Amino acid sequence: MGRVIFSVHQINEYVRGLLGRDPILQDVWVRGEISNLKIHSSGHIYFTLKDEQDRIRCVLFRQNQRDMAFIPSDGMRVLVRGQVSLYCKDGQYQIYVMGIEKDGIGKLYLAFEALKQRLKAEGLFDAQHKKPIPPFPRKIAVITSPTGAAVRDIIKVVRRRCPCVDILVVPVLVQGSAAPAQIEAALDYVNTRDDIDTIILGRGGGSLEELWAFNEEVVARAIWRSRIPVISAVGHETDFTIADFVADLRAPTPSAAAEMAVPMLQHLQEMLAGLNVRLMEAMRNMLLHKRKGLEHLQSSYVFRYPDRIMQQRKQQLDQAYTRLCAAFNDILSNKRERLSRLAAALDALSPLAVLGRGYAVVTLRPSERVVYSVTSLKQGDGITVHFKDGRADCRVEKIEGGVYGVR
Repeated sequence: MGRVIFSVHQINEYVRGLLGRDPILQDVWVRGEISNLKIHSSGHIYFTLKDEQDRIRCVLFRQNQRDMAFIPSDGMRVLVRGQVSLYCKDGQYQIYVMGIEKDGIGKLYLAFEALKQRLKAEGLFDAQHKKPIPPFPRKIAVITSPTGAAVRDIIKVVRRRCPCVDILVVPVLVQGSAAPAQIEAALDYVNTRDDIDTIILGRGGGSLEELWAFNEEVVARAIWRSRIPVISAVGHETDFTIADFVADLRAPTPSAAAEMAVPMLQHLQEMLAGLNVRLMEAMRNMLLHKRKGLEHLQSSYVFRYPDRIMQQRKQQLDQAYTRLCAAFNDILSNKRERLSRLAAALDALSPLAVLGRGYAVVTLRPSERVVYSVTSLKQGDGITVHFKDGRADCRVEKIEGGVYGVR
């Protein structure tokens, strides 16, 4: 029997014909979870419908979206009505969707929302904890897959914007069960270094499952405890992960993260050139102002007639000296007058003045204590009588009481 040889196109067309003749597959309802959803510029929506075991590709053309009451998104559980056929160009069968209804939210999306709300309640998303991104880093660390497009885009942008910035690439898995632990370890490692100013953490786009490593709690807490500012650049602009909310800054793409992390050297050079022009202009204006001030001083009265100024100052000095001497003499006269008054008052209280009026002071020998009363004496005591012009030593022969010895 001779061999019958078919082309690839013939086989694909044959299979498509078989699928097209199956009545079940021409109008079928399928339940599943949306992932890897893409909206084409034409308006057509491409996505994958999956369950716990398998997945199937779907396409929802723009003309079939008129009666759709919602916008499909990753993680959404839906009921899809459509026709199963083969897309010959890729050799893959897919569902051509004619209608779509909500069927609850997918498990991954529920897990995402639950962790998001819990970490938010703990304050991990608070703006007050966000660290500023250094405007002029010396070295940045890029934690991502070493073979993906993200790392190439980041390096390309950094080299274009600011070639003087060093880049440390820390390779990690960015999807799969081992990825979260590797990302956590990489973040902790970079934080042990003193030469890193900024961390870019990210990967290219993908489905919710492919980005799930960046929704794990261990990754979120590693970002939270990082002392170095972290820029999250996971997926495309429409992709959001837990890492985006915890990071100090979210970038819509890895390329945008590189632009946020390093300055544009050309702009800095232009800014410095502009500042230099402004500085030179300011210096010229200041010198011109100072020169005018100097010219004004040179033409002033002080510089033209300095001897007259000196004469005026000497005259003012003489007048001040005269006033000072007068004030000093007035003060001295007042002090002398006060001293005279105090001396007169002191003289009036002096014991010598009392003695000058005929009184005497009696002291007991040998202690020379003043005798205030005859009761302090006894017959035979030696006493000294002090007069204003001398003294006399005496002895008590008789003692009588009363005032001046009068009974």
